[in-house]
Amino acid sequence: MSQNEEQFIAVTVGAVKGSAPREVGAVMRIWPDRQEGSIGGGALEFEAAKIAREMLRDNLMKIQRVMPLGPDLGQCCGGVVTLDFNRDDQLEKPSQPPLWIWGAGHVGRAIANVLAPLEDRQITLIDTTAERMPDVLAITVAPLVAADPVRAVAHAPRDADHLVLTYSHAIDLALCDALLRHGFASAGLIGSATKWARFRSKLASMGHTSAQISRIACPIGDPSLGKHPQAIAVSAAAALISASADGVERQGIGERTA
Repeated sequence: MSQNEEQFIAVTVGAVKGSAPREVGAVMRIWPDRQEGSIGGGALEFEAAKIAREMLRDNLMKIQRVMPLGPDLGQCCGGVVTLDFNRDDQLEKPSQPPLWIWGAGHVGRAIANVLAPLEDRQITLIDTTAERMPDVLAITVAPLVAADPVRAVAHAPRDADHLVLTYSHAIDLALCDALLRHGFASAGLIGSATKWARFRSKLASMGHTSAQISRIACPIGDPSLGKHPQAIAVSAAAALISASADGVERQGIGERTA
């Protein structure tokens, strides 16, 4: 059974009085053996996780707790937090377009891990074998194993954002070609200026116009931050978040139409 299918308790900050570590709406999810997200404050989260696991054990569906953030919890915020505990609470409808990440290597995983906690979009992580997938994925990240990733492009929503960063230049090129024919909100390709120059020439020979090819941004993120997977992930995620906020084109992810 995958993480997305296991039962969990969603712990949500329902109300706050005074000073508190997180705002109303902050959420974490508790499984019997792990947790995801944050409601702020180590002691508060420890107590909330204990309550949630008791709910899972006792098959309870819904409770509410008012938690004073004082000496009893070892915290000095001084406020009061109301926590709502709900079994198998569903995620809110995503406010941002879906994101398809083509390649579950170091960079793909890092990007998914940076964006997943925002819980504002459904993320699909695609690779050619199950062995290339992480053992554990955030609840907003769905794995898609496709021996031929190009065939999976047809199943992507046409309003999706795409980041292409597979282990193969040949697959990257084929995906860029397929995405241009399929349609997308934005698309980015990992690579150097040399790689992109070669790809532009090959995509043109495949029948794509210069304007169409320019919709794909390469490289993704901010190259000045370096090539470490986390640096690429942070800058690529920042570009996506920024573009989502105002609906305009941003360097590093490609075109977006408001």
